[in-house]
Amino acid sequence: MKKLSFVLLVLLLGSCNAVRVDYDYDKGTDFSNYTTYNYYPDMDTGLSDLDTKRLIKAVDSAMQAKGILKAEEPDFLINIQSRSYRSPSNSAVGVGLGGSGRNVGGGVSIGIPVGQPNLSREIIFDFVDSQKDALFWQGVSESSYRDNASPSVREDVLNRVVAKVFSKYPPQRK
Repeated sequence: MKKLSFVLLVLLLGSCNAVRVDYDYDKGTDFSNYTTYNYYPDMDTGLSDLDTKRLIKAVDSAMQAKGILKAEEPDFLINIQSRSYRSPSNSAVGVGLGGSGRNVGGGVSIGIPVGQPNLSREIIFDFVDSQKDALFWQGVSESSYRDNASPSVREDVLNRVVAKVFSKYPPQRK
């Protein structure tokens, strides 16, 4: 019973920190042509300067692991944008009253939200061909986060986001 409780607790905590990612890309792209990258010079990530540095460090590591090098004259440019929003809490308590008797019925139900709204962040990674100025790959991540997280937690969250987003780059042909 203790093992089952532990497993349920781990699953519950893991689901709270899940990173959801969507991908899109141009099917006609030959991804083997893209071996060097850099960032848009006027990129505004929408993150704090420290979080931007953490995110760029994570992206650089992911790209290096894939054998894609950062260059002054790159094959493609990366643009990163983000937005934060509060999503309503999915938890609610329902209170209901009802009665019936002799062919008469009635009822009242009230949904009361429990807890605070969740703080979520969407980060969009655009890969743009530097010669054609055309978008050829996009990854969009969505994850929950806390404003008051420690620097090490922030770095860990951004590393997980980048790892999940870049796990599907380049796309595999089916």
